[in-house]
Amino acid sequence: MERYMHQRNLAYKTFDKTRYVAQNPFIGMEQEKERIPTYEEIRDRLPKPIFDGHEDYIKCYDYAWKTAFGNIAPASVNELFVSNFIKTAFNGCLFMWDSSFIQMYAKYANRSFPFIKTLDNLYALQYPDGFICREIAEDTGIGRFTRHDPSSTGPNIMAWAEWNYYENFGDVERLKKVYGPLRAFHVWLRKNRTWRDGSYFSSGWGCGMDNIPRLQPGYNEAFSHGHMVWLDTCAQQLLNCDMLIKMNNVLQIDDVSDLVEEREKLSGLINDTLWDEKTGFYYDQWKNGELNMVKHVGAFWTLIAKVVPRDRLDRFVAHLSNPNEFNRKNVVPSLSADHPLYTPQGRYWRGSSWAPTTYMVFAGLTANGYHDLAYELGCKFLKNVVSVYNETGTLWENYAPDFAERGNYSQPNFVGWTGLAPISVFFEYVLGIQAHVSENRIVWHLNRTERHGILQYPFGNDHTIDLVCEQRASADEEPQISVKSSNPVEVLVIWNGKEKLIKA
Repeated sequence: MERYMHQRNLAYKTFDKTRYVAQNPFIGMEQEKERIPTYEEIRDRLPKPIFDGHEDYIKCYDYAWKTAFGNIAPASVNELFVSNFIKTAFNGCLFMWDSSFIQMYAKYANRSFPFIKTLDNLYALQYPDGFICREIAEDTGIGRFTRHDPSSTGPNIMAWAEWNYYENFGDVERLKKVYGPLRAFHVWLRKNRTWRDGSYFSSGWGCGMDNIPRLQPGYNEAFSHGHMVWLDTCAQQLLNCDMLIKMNNVLQIDDVSDLVEEREKLSGLINDTLWDEKTGFYYDQWKNGELNMVKHVGAFWTLIAKVVPRDRLDRFVAHLSNPNEFNRKNVVPSLSADHPLYTPQGRYWRGSSWAPTTYMVFAGLTANGYHDLAYELGCKFLKNVVSVYNETGTLWENYAPDFAERGNYSQPNFVGWTGLAPISVFFEYVLGIQAHVSENRIVWHLNRTERHGILQYPFGNDHTIDLVCEQRASADEEPQISVKSSNPVEVLVIWNGKEKLIKA
């Protein structure tokens, strides 16, 4: 079967071939035949959170895994996929950024199923010029867009997902396999999604945030690039430069001087042209050179890309604490509440709170040292998600920003990327446990006073740890920590401005 069935309707195959596609081992790879495990078979191997007095959080967590394992499908659903995968749980298509975000929580079940191989199917369908379609039909394996459509691809966060996986499992062999297709895709975007100054563009669909009102009047907010500099796409490409550079630091197989140069150029462009000093925020730029002055969640990609200068950080991050902007009853709304088109019930990306972008914000806060705010907002977000779960019995595609309700135009059973909330947000921000496998260390930002922790916490390929903090009378009381580990490990416990190191 020809691997490029999805090209047959093109009159001409106008490919500007790149050498990096020749390094893509997924193209033509034999289709996987591995049996898919059931939830009942693996449930006892999953991490087991402890959160005394919050049994509904545990139920929501269990529901997320049960639903996720119910959404795993075999590669044989079509003739073009190469690996078993987890469905996006949306419209019968595999999505690029959904699949990438799913890896941020799926890593905790890697011992039971290699969710990361979901991305193999995207790499396997890479075009000779490096393009990868952002949405691929599960039943046929055929992309839903022609490649030069502004909505055809993105957001480009697959390298972030792969690097996150590498940091947790140290899988150098996978890093070798994915570097070529990831590098080729970055080059394609640079050639086909930039303006003359090197800034990037996308569309509402292409950036994944369909209906944010960010374009000038007269342009279609879902499908047009609007001749605009797209802030989030620029920051994602800067982040992607970082991820590819880090990969090459491990592999030592490539000349990445172009990535170093592009990172520097994008950093200057974002800070020199997309920052508004009066409001202390980053914005998209219209074709007339004006900033659009629309505060949306995509601006916070600059945090995780670590492009915000130190002297701007506090002002910029303060928008996340402002109840008139992003610190609503639920966080983080996709559109600032002071925008006239903000919708309190959520109208897709006109205010709804979404697990992936909210998790991205938390990760960006952590990367810049704002651990307390990440904890505060993480608790607020997860409390809302669990409250809606208690009421409806399911997880939703998005949530209302001003009510403990699902968002308008939101789909149920969305695991899918909403598994981020009861798994990753729960572990990393509410319980405060984050792994640093390369340092053989766990950092535990301990804020809770009730008994809490995680049993069978996965650490690397085959290492598990039991982490338990006993109940405390106050947040200032020194925590009594129990650590049981199958291999030697360090646990750095941080609480109320104090810290201690436990070696187990």
